[in-house]
Amino acid sequence: MSPARLSLRSAGAALLVMALAVASSAQSRASTLSEAHAALQTGQADQALGLLAAMPSAGQTDAQARNLACRVKFVLRQWDAAVNDCQQAVLLDPGNSAYHMWLGRALGEKADRASFLTAYSLGKRVLIEFQTAARLDPRNPEALSDLGEFYVEAPGMVGGGLDKAESVAQELDRIAPSRAAELRARIAEDRRDFNTAEAEFKTAIAVSSHPALQWATLARFYQQRKRFPEMDWAIQNCMSAASRDPHGSGVGLYDAAGVLIASGRNPELAAILLQDYVNGSSKSEEAPVFVAYYRLASLQLKLGDAAAAQQSRAAGFQLARQYNPAQDLRH
Repeated sequence: MSPARLSLRSAGAALLVMALAVASSAQSRASTLSEAHAALQTGQADQALGLLAAMPSAGQTDAQARNLACRVKFVLRQWDAAVNDCQQAVLLDPGNSAYHMWLGRALGEKADRASFLTAYSLGKRVLIEFQTAARLDPRNPEALSDLGEFYVEAPGMVGGGLDKAESVAQELDRIAPSRAAELRARIAEDRRDFNTAEAEFKTAIAVSSHPALQWATLARFYQQRKRFPEMDWAIQNCMSAASRDPHGSGVGLYDAAGVLIASGRNPELAAILLQDYVNGSSKSEEAPVFVAYYRLASLQLKLGDAAAAQQSRAAGFQLARQYNPAQDLRH
């Protein structure tokens, strides 16, 4: 065999080895990202961050890894760090709708805690990110909902406006009717048209495939109006819906417990709802499990069960050592 042919064979073998190494690395990366995402959904913030940090170059040049890191820091309420990671994800993959949406969310949380002038500047950036997310994927219901909520809540000086929110609701009609109805309810609330708001919240329940969350949202509406018998009725319906939909009910139970905590009523039931959530299979980053444990601990202490409260606090700490429960001022 000629030296030239041997050289070609050697080169081919080297290329094959390189290709296999690249494929193996890509498979390992995908597996790690999948594990990190699963850890985030089940509230295991420490595990998610550890997996992402162990990726080659700590995932610094991987847009998906940076977005996941942003989302973990978001649930930990580390707003500056979340903004930084989300910005990097957007820079690495500027055409991704979800990455712009998450950057808008992180900027929005930072704006909520900023001085007036800083909040004004950040608010403008939030609007740009939500608009970009909706433009890049007009069928992204979360991005459209975020944009619609921004239009309802933000003052006109930073781009808010109920007419703009109504336009978004029309777009949501085509892809997410439940979200469209909920957005119209928010618009009606802002106009202090509470009868229409109530009707729209009920429409959201009627057209939802997982209505436990919408029942909890209606319960919060009643709680804010101090209509406590209706609030209790909505929470009971939330629980009934959750029992029929065990894989799509988690956030509803978590939110219903938050409604009870905010109302100062029925801590026993609030504790049951949180216990059902942390023990169930329908967990989500929208309802961080470690936060649920800390809220449960607070309720258990109020109910006189110090030992159970200590166990719940320990469970929350094991999931997210970086989380400071004193930051959890919202219910």
